[in-house]
Amino acid sequence: MSYQVLARKWRPKRFAEMVGQEHVLKALVNALDDDRLHHAYLFTGTRGVGKTSIARLFAKSLNCETGVSSEPCGQCSACVEIAEGRFVDLIEVDAASRTKVEDTRELLENVQYAPTHGRFKVYLIDEVHMLSNSSFNALLKTLEEPPPHVKFLLATTDPQKLPMTVLSRCLQFNLKNLTAERIQQHLEYVLQEESIPCEVAALWLLARSADGSMRDALSLTDQAIAFGAGAVNEADVRSMLGTIDQQLVYRIMEHVAAHQPQAVLEAVYALAEFSPDYHGVLGDIVSLLHRVALAQVVPAAVDNSLGDREQILALAQQMRAEEVQLYYQVALMGRKDLPLVPEPREGLEMTLLRMLAFRPADAEPLAASAATAVTDAAPAARSHADTAAAPVSTPTSAPKAAPAPMPRAEPQPAAPPLDDVPPWEELPADLAAMGDAEPKKSRPADVKHVQPAAAPLNRPVSSAPEGVPEAPIADPGIAKGEAWALLLQTLGLSGMAESLARNLSLEVEQDDLMRFHYMPEQEALLSGDRRERISDAIRQVKGDACHVEFIQAAQTRETPAQRAERKRVERLAEAVVAIETDATVQILMEHFGATIERDSVRPID
Repeated sequence: MSYQVLARKWRPKRFAEMVGQEHVLKALVNALDDDRLHHAYLFTGTRGVGKTSIARLFAKSLNCETGVSSEPCGQCSACVEIAEGRFVDLIEVDAASRTKVEDTRELLENVQYAPTHGRFKVYLIDEVHMLSNSSFNALLKTLEEPPPHVKFLLATTDPQKLPMTVLSRCLQFNLKNLTAERIQQHLEYVLQEESIPCEVAALWLLARSADGSMRDALSLTDQAIAFGAGAVNEADVRSMLGTIDQQLVYRIMEHVAAHQPQAVLEAVYALAEFSPDYHGVLGDIVSLLHRVALAQVVPAAVDNSLGDREQILALAQQMRAEEVQLYYQVALMGRKDLPLVPEPREGLEMTLLRMLAFRPADAEPLAASAATAVTDAAPAARSHADTAAAPVSTPTSAPKAAPAPMPRAEPQPAAPPLDDVPPWEELPADLAAMGDAEPKKSRPADVKHVQPAAAPLNRPVSSAPEGVPEAPIADPGIAKGEAWALLLQTLGLSGMAESLARNLSLEVEQDDLMRFHYMPEQEALLSGDRRERISDAIRQVKGDACHVEFIQAAQTRETPAQRAERKRVERLAEAVVAIETDATVQILMEHFGATIERDSVRPID
């Protein structure tokens, strides 16, 4: 007996042997068992998902000699002849080769005659979308009101090309693509029954290459058996399909995660020896990063395709979530731009180098590069803060000096000076006379020359006018807060970790110890992972010997967030004083009764 290919040998003989398509089988089985049969059925779906197989099983169930049932016997003459493709009352038509209206009319001439051998005369029209419009028109009347002994079973891969008049006359069932897991399991079962040795990783490769089609998977398996001399091995399947070893992809991403450019390029060189499809390589990297992201969020959701689940989980521990998202986007864009590069290998290398160059702000290399700057800046910041806080600690001992000038030496004037009025706009008589009698007033840009009156000695000095929040008086905790705030700016933290660090107070700072206090409401957010990120960033700067502690207790030192708010209030107070003491503003208030809307004042940063 000649060899029969696996796709034909393992065609299902009963509904129970179908792999997948449960949503279609349930409806057909119930219709057969309850004797609620429609006269026309339309099966749609991509190639190799079971359209023709289900149609033949349905025809077998209709004509089985034991009666109409969802469980045909498979042994009667009708069942055997249908399985062998020689049942006289099952008329199979390939619409792709019989598209003319004459072919359709010839086909329908015998519809009126009763079946010769079976219970129903079944017309199975495959690729029905290939019929011409005239053929559809000739088919419509019969399709709508066929004789009771006739059933139409239509199959197509492109239902959008069918006229609505045909679709409305049929019960439509859409068959889905099979998942790689279902295909792999079925291939393993088939090869076990065929007594053919196989490797699970090879079956996963075949299942993924089938792209949801069971027939394609069985055809590829036949090819793999011939290629491997009676065995299905991973190496042979990779060579046959032209795919690369996934271990090379894992190696590349491990070097990217460790930020090792030399090792990354060496791995690409080893990959280039196989002359791979670089578009496919980037696709493998994208799929790998997707699974790594799943492993970081829901580890149980990671399948064991190619037997690499442990490697995926290990790789997920080597990269932060934001790095995975960044690398995923970079790989997608690199794959999109690959047709534009002169050499595909250059596109892969540039994509990987882009991953190394663009890293999240709190990544380790950025924090390490800032270590020198922080070491120099922190002692200076502490000494500067101590010097600034000393005179303010005894506010009643001496009158406070005038407030500091505005940060910008020459802000834009609020109104043009009197001597700059255009010649076509004349001043009012009183202002013109005043301008002739008095010397020229200073412009708003000269506010640094204005000296406000000193505050009384019997109360603390306040540079903020009424209605403006007064800047808080410095205390001993401010100096330590200044040092922690300056250190935080160089750690490279971002996101929630940076927000939490801004609200920590540095209570103890020694060479080998930094102790932070946090409030009770921060307990839930300050998880172990975020504490570790803050601690790692600090140790990159202070050294590995530095021990970082987090304690829930009262905060007696200024946090970076409180420092930022204090600085904002101080700048706002200085801005209000500078505006109120400006000579031009005072003239406008005196002669026009103008008032200053203090809520509208904003300091220039």
